Amino acid sequence: MTPGRTTRIAVAVAALALVAGGAVTVATAHDGDDDGAGAAPASASADAGFARDMAVHHQQAVEMSFVVRDRTDDEEIRRLAYDIANTQANQRGMLLGWLDMWGLPKTTEDKPMKWMGMRSLPEGKDGALMPGMATRKELGELREAKGEDAEILYLQLMTDHHLGGLHMSGGCAAKCENPAERRLAKGQVDSQQSEVALMEKLLTARGAKPRGQ
Repeated sequence: MTPGRTTRIAVAVAALALVAGGAVTVATAHDGDDDGAGAAPASASADAGFARDMAVHHQQAVEMSFVVRDRTDDEEIRRLAYDIANTQANQRGMLLGWLDMWGLPKTTEDKPMKWMGMRSLPEGKDGALMPGMATRKELGELREAKGEDAEILYLQLMTDHHLGGLHMSGGCAAKCENPAERRLAKGQVDSQQSEVALMEKLLTARGAKPRGQ
């Protein structure tokens, strides 16, 4: 092999190594951005507060959705409940996973939504820790209801629940610093607004309205 050919091969190999290294670097940076990696936020930050509060908020939505699936045979309601339960259970796992990755506790002594600057948030009553959450009494009524009564109550409770969640998601979209968490919050705003509109139509079809209307 001639010296010139050897040199060209060496240069080509070096160039390929640089390209491959750059691709790995870009992929790693992109993956880190998607999975919430990066500098860990402070425990009192909006990022941590949103992750904790929304995980609790989502858990109740999952619970209500599983309850109504056992209380009605209506396929449209059962499909909606499945979609909500599946989506919010997955998101809850992401939020708790980020707290683990950041080395932060999943619970604190702070009042819910303090990270939003809501110092005057009224005390939660009967288990409703945050705006939109159902009380223990309401959850008991949902477990006892059947058929269309269960469908209407679920749609009303979940509409309230989504509206409360939208307030928090909007807060994170404005205050959170982690790019992946901001994207999640913005996506929640879009998807839950669509579901609120759908639930209003489903209530209308059953001769009912969202509570407060």
